[in-house]
Amino acid sequence: MLRVCPTGEQGTDAASGSRAVEPHGPSGAPASTELLTGRAVIAAPLIGVLTLIAALLATNHVGVSFRDTNHVAAKYVVLVGTALIVLVALDVAIRAAAGTGSRRPTREAMRAVRRERWGPFRGLAAFAGLLGFYLAYLSYGNIKSVVPLLRPGVNYDRELQDLDELLFFGADPTDLAHSLLGAGFQTHVMSVFYVAFIVFLPLSLALSLVFAKNLRGGLFIATALSANWLIGAATYVAVPALGPIYAFPEVFAHLPDTAVTTLQGGLLDDRVAFLANPKDPATGQAIAAFVSLHTSMTVTAALAAHLLGLGRRLRIALWVVVVVTLIDTIYLGWHYVVDDIGGIAVAVSALVVARVLTGIDLRGARRAAGEATAHRSAVAPGPSEAPDRTEAPGPQDAAEAPAHPDRADAEPVGVVPPGRGSG
Repeated sequence: MLRVCPTGEQGTDAASGSRAVEPHGPSGAPASTELLTGRAVIAAPLIGVLTLIAALLATNHVGVSFRDTNHVAAKYVVLVGTALIVLVALDVAIRAAAGTGSRRPTREAMRAVRRERWGPFRGLAAFAGLLGFYLAYLSYGNIKSVVPLLRPGVNYDRELQDLDELLFFGADPTDLAHSLLGAGFQTHVMSVFYVAFIVFLPLSLALSLVFAKNLRGGLFIATALSANWLIGAATYVAVPALGPIYAFPEVFAHLPDTAVTTLQGGLLDDRVAFLANPKDPATGQAIAAFVSLHTSMTVTAALAAHLLGLGRRLRIALWVVVVVTLIDTIYLGWHYVVDDIGGIAVAVSALVVARVLTGIDLRGARRAAGEATAHRSAVAPGPSEAPDRTEAPGPQDAAEAPAHPDRADAEPVGVVPPGRGSG
């Protein structure tokens, strides 16, 4: 079995006799000993295939075709795949510049970094994570679309609303959010944040796969996010609901019109068109409430950052995103509070699935991250040790500079879901 590390030097795994990459870092920097295995590479594609099978069974059961309405998933694959290539080039340039101490590294230095860090197997592994994620996304969308046909006449909006009021001792949490936050400019801010999620998830997925210290960490994140699609689709079928904005629109009538208002109206029009002629391949619907996949995706990212031992500032930023998302989904009417609670449960389940499928050593990943942080702190020059920048480095200095940067510099980031929909 081929096992590959973040670097590109090949060695032999004495225990298994397989080829492996010996980890190392420049200037004595500790490198992760976590090896990239085929098991980790196929984890996200496996989730994608399982979701695809479920979608084919669901669409066949109700007699409609499997579809990519408006080619949304295909466009995402092209867009994010292109971004992946650009980010790989940026990764090579940054590492070559850091390794040579020059803002404009030579082509030779960049080729050396590319050969070391981005061999064919690593590139294929990163693309496999991306492809698995979007195969799961496309299939999830098909399952979500046919929920009204799989469960005709079944709706749990009233029950979900009653649970919310029970949790808040008889009060409506949506009314509380509107009373505390008001309506006006803040509504537009909430709307912008929600719509920005559409861009944030594809970009953050690509960043995770490219800049991860160890690609296995990036594949762990991609697999966990992919599992959110599969588990979320199952909850939509189990508990069909539209969401507060559609079940109780009068509660939100006082909010100003925003980009989210337009999105919500467009989704309702799509649903009406789909139910009028579900066999039309140009139609599809994307309204479902339980659970909130916006919540599950962001919580997945935040928890994954802790599990992988990522930087403190990144972890804090991700939890801020989680909190704003929780408020956003309630305030704008996408979800009930119990939908968000369910989303947290889905996130935890998805991370467990990703851990099992990828086989990642999370303790080892955290330990390696801690060692890399300690190394950076130990080698950082103090005020009296700062290098003299008044003299340009000579040819010998450039020749002795390391050909690659510290692999502990970059960290994967977290997530929000792509595409239109009330997930």
